[in-house]
Amino acid sequence: MAQTPEIPTKPYLIRALYEWCVDSGHTPYLAVTVNAHTRVPREFVKNGEIVLNIGAAAVHKLSMGNDAIEFAARFNGVSRDIWVPMDAVAGIYARETGQGMAFEVIPDKDAKASAAQAIDAPATKTEDTASEPEDTPPSQPTPGGKRPKLQIVK
Repeated sequence: MAQTPEIPTKPYLIRALYEWCVDSGHTPYLAVTVNAHTRVPREFVKNGEIVLNIGAAAVHKLSMGNDAIEFAARFNGVSRDIWVPMDAVAGIYARETGQGMAFEVIPDKDAKASAAQAIDAPATKTEDTASEPEDTPPSQPTPGGKRPKLQIVK
């Protein structure tokens, strides 16, 4: 009798934490390590990572399958298709509390060589409404003139 391959728990945990965030009235944020297969706006990738707001008000057609998370989000008023393979998800957490879970990211061998080709990005810089913190309007800089940086605190 053939042995069935083990089903990964990661997609199930991500969906459960997303549901917990929504039920608790929190904003779910997805931390992503960008690799050659990740389709996100390149201009918002910092040090090979991006944080995306995946709350219902920020995304359209959210689909969290076992292989990838995909949705459409508006960036500077333009709808963009986002596709994140499960292997690239570094964590999911509530913006308001920081509660969530971090995951191991499986490194992509040729991510550095082909990331620029695989990432969907326009030629000009735009404001990211899907990952911009809601309490800092995009038109007003934070104290010191720097954009806020989101981090998962372990």
